[in-house]
Amino acid sequence: MNYTDLTLHTDKYQINMMYAHWKQGTMNDNAVFEAYFRNLPFGNGFAVFAGLERLIDYIRKLSFGKEILSYLRKQEEGYEKGFLEELSRFRFNGSIHAMREGTLVFPNEPIVRVEARVFEAQLVETALLNFVNYQTLIATKASRIKRIAPDERLLEFGTRRAQEADAAIWGARAAYIAGFHSTSNMRAGMLFGIPTSGTHAHSWVQGHESEEEAFGQFAEALPDHVTLLVDTYDTLRSGMPNAIKIAKQLESRGKRMKGIRLDSGDLAFLSKKARTMLDEAGLSYVKIVASNDLDENIIADLKAQGARIDVWGVGTKLITAYDQPALGAVYKLVARERAGELVPVIKISGNPEKITNPGVKNVHRIIDKRTGMAVSDYMSMTEETEVREGRAIKLFDPVHSHRVKLVEEYDSIPLLHSIFSAGKLTYEMPNLEQIRSYHESQIALFWPEHLRKLNPEGYTVNFSEKIWELKMKLIREHRK
Repeated sequence: MNYTDLTLHTDKYQINMMYAHWKQGTMNDNAVFEAYFRNLPFGNGFAVFAGLERLIDYIRKLSFGKEILSYLRKQEEGYEKGFLEELSRFRFNGSIHAMREGTLVFPNEPIVRVEARVFEAQLVETALLNFVNYQTLIATKASRIKRIAPDERLLEFGTRRAQEADAAIWGARAAYIAGFHSTSNMRAGMLFGIPTSGTHAHSWVQGHESEEEAFGQFAEALPDHVTLLVDTYDTLRSGMPNAIKIAKQLESRGKRMKGIRLDSGDLAFLSKKARTMLDEAGLSYVKIVASNDLDENIIADLKAQGARIDVWGVGTKLITAYDQPALGAVYKLVARERAGELVPVIKISGNPEKITNPGVKNVHRIIDKRTGMAVSDYMSMTEETEVREGRAIKLFDPVHSHRVKLVEEYDSIPLLHSIFSAGKLTYEMPNLEQIRSYHESQIALFWPEHLRKLNPEGYTVNFSEKIWELKMKLIREHRK
């Protein structure tokens, strides 16, 4: 088994639908699907799009090799030989538009659009949602933490608590996009060029005759990278005095200790006491690192209590998105080929929020020329030209349909970019530093009220009137 081959990283019903399309002769009909989510995670005011790099790699490598075809041949459905031969020739030849990684995104707007033969578009749904749901969730969580601790260093420490190896490395990458400074995961560092950070474990201290000896041996081994974990026995009566001794020994050798780490106890109290002890010893340059099941809420509380912490090591609650472990993005058909033409389609539901928005759409971020700040995201049909031409537009709120605002003096930023066209990669993937910088430029477009952790002001995603009229028309037709 080739573990790295993700072609069958899909749900069985995708293969069944592909087979049914092949059987009924509709496999070459064109279709358009859009991926989006309905609700923001964590009670946040925004989400951060991530997962595009992995999606690109997946699309480029899609193919049904001999091992996969042999497996499918044994399935109880009894797929016919002709279908398996068709799969052996499979390549993705469609088009994909997506938002750039690091973009601030909002409910019900397409973050990825797939235009392809239904045979191809159906297959990619599961993997696309898997990549985007997880990485967007972690990037959003990381950005929330970054907003709470904008001036301190943030270390991603979550590997051992992540849901398996892939989650650890891609979660580390998503956190880095949103502003974290380094990861403890060496594989993520090697694969993506993320800076790595690490100190030592309690077992290092336990494995020596004394705490002082353990600290001294560690400093001997890594004299330019000494951060000492001081809470193995007693933080203030043992750990801190011993760490100060080692720091002074390093100074005598022309070296400087980088920091001490607190991993248990009352972090606010201990950090203030540790800071006083370090400063009184002339070690004001030594940083205080804190870990121990931190997230944006605990960090905010610690800062409110006056904690003297310079570096935050965040693990479990970041990498697992502890307080909301799934984003819930969906992949819905919005147009299909009928008699040689693409026609919009809709899904009706007893839950109003699950009624889909029909038609092939673009998304623009509307920027007020006077302030340079984002006003709204504006969804329009791809054939509509008002925004591209800079003409006045009506911002129509689909939730509160009586709210209509005319906007004339604006700039617009197209949010969906061509990634693949006719199966060819058209997008030049930026490096991680460029993505991080882009994310920060996105943050700068929004008022603080939209970004705050608690009770953020809602940012609107508006429809063009044409989308709304089409949606109402299709609902009426189906009710008849």
